Amino acid sequence: MTKTTRSQLTLMGPLIIAVLLTVASTAYSQTNELTYSRDIAPILQQRCQTCHRPGEMGPMSLQTYEEVRPWAPVIKSKVVERVMPPWHLDKTVGIQDFENDISLTDAEIEIIANWVDAGAPQGNPEDLPTPIVWPSDGSWSMAKHYGREPDLIIKSDPWTQSASGQDQWWAPIVETGLTEDRWIAGMEVRPTLEGGRRVTHHALAYLQQDEEPGDFVAAVDVPGRGSYLTEFSVGKIGDVFRENTGKLMKAGSQIAFDNHYHSVGEEITAQTELGIWFYPQGYVPKYRVYSIPLGVQQAMTTLDIPPGKVTTHHAYIPLIAQARIENYQPHMHIRGKAMSMEAILPNGEVRMLSYVDHFDFNWHVNYVYTDESAPVLPAGTVLHLTAWHDNSEANRANPDPTQWVGWGQRSFDEMYHAHVNMTYLTDEDYAQIIAERGARK
Repeated sequence: MTKTTRSQLTLMGPLIIAVLLTVASTAYSQTNELTYSRDIAPILQQRCQTCHRPGEMGPMSLQTYEEVRPWAPVIKSKVVERVMPPWHLDKTVGIQDFENDISLTDAEIEIIANWVDAGAPQGNPEDLPTPIVWPSDGSWSMAKHYGREPDLIIKSDPWTQSASGQDQWWAPIVETGLTEDRWIAGMEVRPTLEGGRRVTHHALAYLQQDEEPGDFVAAVDVPGRGSYLTEFSVGKIGDVFRENTGKLMKAGSQIAFDNHYHSVGEEITAQTELGIWFYPQGYVPKYRVYSIPLGVQQAMTTLDIPPGKVTTHHAYIPLIAQARIENYQPHMHIRGKAMSMEAILPNGEVRMLSYVDHFDFNWHVNYVYTDESAPVLPAGTVLHLTAWHDNSEANRANPDPTQWVGWGQRSFDEMYHAHVNMTYLTDEDYAQIIAERGARK
């Protein structure tokens, strides 16, 4: 063995130190590198797997590393462009606090992008979070929230959609079977039967019942249908009403379904179910919630979109009393580009409430305000909807930019309105909410 001199040790010192530092640095980076198991899987569980799992609407499952890895570049692209998860609000204006916010934070987007850029490493499987036990296909999404299955399930008559052909609307009327008035705490609508979700574009449920004078604040009734109750659409699960509020379903009432079906290349039979969770028998909440399709009357008479143009249309809806707006769900068709909802207060002040700046007809997202953020507005306020439609060649979803387009039910026609749940408040409650919010500020 060659003997090492003190001078050689002195010369080797810096090299040894450098090697040790390199090893330590490498070990540190390996320990702190982004991995699927530790960093990505928790995000996908909370933000993506609701849709991206077997039997749901996502085009691929994202529940395991083996499923996620091939899609890593696509996932990065979709999250960086904020296409996924579907949350189409402009994050720079208006209210930003929602009960059902599934959007990614800037930090989460950066984590996913950096992980993909690093080669999408798996990491240690022992770092994986506990898998979520998702409900089976036959269970209701909101059953977990209420701790039970729906108290009442109302089914539409089945419909068989042909393998090809035009869209169809199936509108059966079904008895609720109620023998006494009951108050609704929550609702969920879903397509059933094998393949039903594939052919169901959306499914509306209207409530038909006798209303006593002064008992009903007129919304927009569809002749022969009734008052709008709730709906199924891709991106919307159901309605949960706030404490001490609900919808009234009366004895002898009926549900008028309005199911929109489209062909997918094979014959499929579909059916729609409405699941309802009631308050305890005899309980009467303080407030009755009304569903208001804001702007639909004005859109039906004024919507006119020339070929090749981007147009702007406005609707103005006055509040008959002080009210709390519970949610905001813009609705347009394939030429829909954006929609905002503003409040013009009696003193002339204009507040931007919510602005969906990149509307996507494939996702009908219902933005549910929190208790603290839900707009509470005085009587005389005017709600102002502004809707933008793109009938130009720049709209890749546009089937024919050479056509004039007006209001209509088909997806190739157009419309605009906002589904809004409205709770009209007493003078005392209105004043109390305003005072409490002012104190917190």
